[in-house]
Amino acid sequence: MTSQRPASQLSPVMTSLQRVLTTLGQSEPDRVPLFLLLTMHGARELGLSIHDYFADPQHVIEGQWRMRLKYRNDCYYAFFYAAIETKAWGAEVIYLDNGPPNCGGPLVRDLESIRQLQPPRVAESPDLRRVLDAIAGLRARDGATPIIGVVMAPFSLPVMQLGFERYLTLLYEHPELFDHLMRLNEVFCVDWANAQLKAGATAICYFDPVSSQTISRPEDFRRRGKVIATRTIAQIQGPVAMHFASGRCVRIIEDLPATGAAVIGVSADDDLGQLKRAAAGQLTLLGNLNGIAMRTWDTAAAEQAVKQAIAAAGPGGGFILSDNHGEIPFQVPEETLLAIADAVERWGRYPLDWIAQDATVTD
Repeated sequence: MTSQRPASQLSPVMTSLQRVLTTLGQSEPDRVPLFLLLTMHGARELGLSIHDYFADPQHVIEGQWRMRLKYRNDCYYAFFYAAIETKAWGAEVIYLDNGPPNCGGPLVRDLESIRQLQPPRVAESPDLRRVLDAIAGLRARDGATPIIGVVMAPFSLPVMQLGFERYLTLLYEHPELFDHLMRLNEVFCVDWANAQLKAGATAICYFDPVSSQTISRPEDFRRRGKVIATRTIAQIQGPVAMHFASGRCVRIIEDLPATGAAVIGVSADDDLGQLKRAAAGQLTLLGNLNGIAMRTWDTAAAEQAVKQAIAAAGPGGGFILSDNHGEIPFQVPEETLLAIADAVERWGRYPLDWIAQDATVTD
């Protein structure tokens, strides 16, 4: 087996946007698109604390720009941190030195107080406006690269609003209050998604880990998460990727086209080849490199993981290589990210004729 394809056999080079649109159309682009969903690493690029990095949209614009150039990434990731949404609702945020900012205490401690909640207005939240400014700045700087905006699904946001135990109580013992909170969350989710699209985002990542089979039974997803997702995604005025944030989805994959999502973020715990067969040209898969394991990969491990993922899901298009959670841990070193990018350049070029010749991809 030759380690590299002769230059004469390589497809013409595409822009990142062309590459992604081609694979979304279930066709093979010049190479497998690479989405390194990096957030906090931009602070390291600029020599800033995580708090100071996210405090100024100009920092995020510069950080995302530098990371794309360094790692040959096919997207800008406009996600700051999940707790930015609950902060807009009035909750606290705790900043860490080596990890994503987290929620402080639950916003809702008394379930009856849900009746007094009002969805935040995006334009009135300084934190959300910083995200919009970062999106607009990235779009002004580069019109040929996808910008990915992020929203928390109405069905999953209550984990941060209430805490998990209180949310389960709401879900199973207070159906009227649950429905009321879902209506509030749907209004906010749609407004927040569409504001990001208006600012210049190309697509929206709809994070819904509670809908994954890791947390919800498939029958419960079909009764709740799927219904809510379908209703919400229909109101978002752009392409949507549904992401389960490391949660498994193989048992619900056949339900997902009905939600309106075009892309599905998939888990390292799922069989990527099985998911590819089940998607059957209807969905593009995004994943599924293990971000936690990635912290300890050497160059050989990174290359092998990339090869296995491409071999399982790359043929025919409809696959974007990424991590499985939607955020690469701050502890993943630059050397590993570069090794992943190098491996995509080496093994992700179409046609993927090396797959049939290479027994190591099934090891």
